[in-house]
Amino acid sequence: MTIALGIDPGTATTGYGLVRLEPDGNLVTVKFGVITTPKDSSAPARLEMLYNQLNELINLHRPDTAAVEKLFFQRNVSTAIAVGQARGVVMLSLAQHKLEAFEYTPNEVKQAVAGYGSADKQQVQEMVRTLLQLDSIPRPDDAADALAIAITHLNTKRY
Repeated sequence: MTIALGIDPGTATTGYGLVRLEPDGNLVTVKFGVITTPKDSSAPARLEMLYNQLNELINLHRPDTAAVEKLFFQRNVSTAIAVGQARGVVMLSLAQHKLEAFEYTPNEVKQAVAGYGSADKQQVQEMVRTLLQLDSIPRPDDAADALAIAITHLNTKRY
């Protein structure tokens, strides 16, 4: 059995999803959610909160592998910089836990999960729900995205 940690990084909200690949090939949800930081905190304080909470999550669940969404060009430069800072904190935490960080673009995740690189958010979320046999689409969106990243990695790694 392999447990993958998928991460959708952000400074305000970082989604995470832990998915276990069973020996029979089934995917099972271990845990998912978001790490949020207060908007009124300084950037360094928010990054420290993200780092500490991610470390707690890794120590608690001991994933075998990890995948992070690649940063793609954004029109809003300040958003791109903030996401880049959060990605750096995520990558540091993973490295300190000896977890190689595999990276996937949003289109690679859409292709792997929904079978179509231009799938919309709703299609991807519905496929995450179906693949993990959940009663409802995972919320919030960042958590569903992180689960999709974990699924992508487990399926890519397997083949």
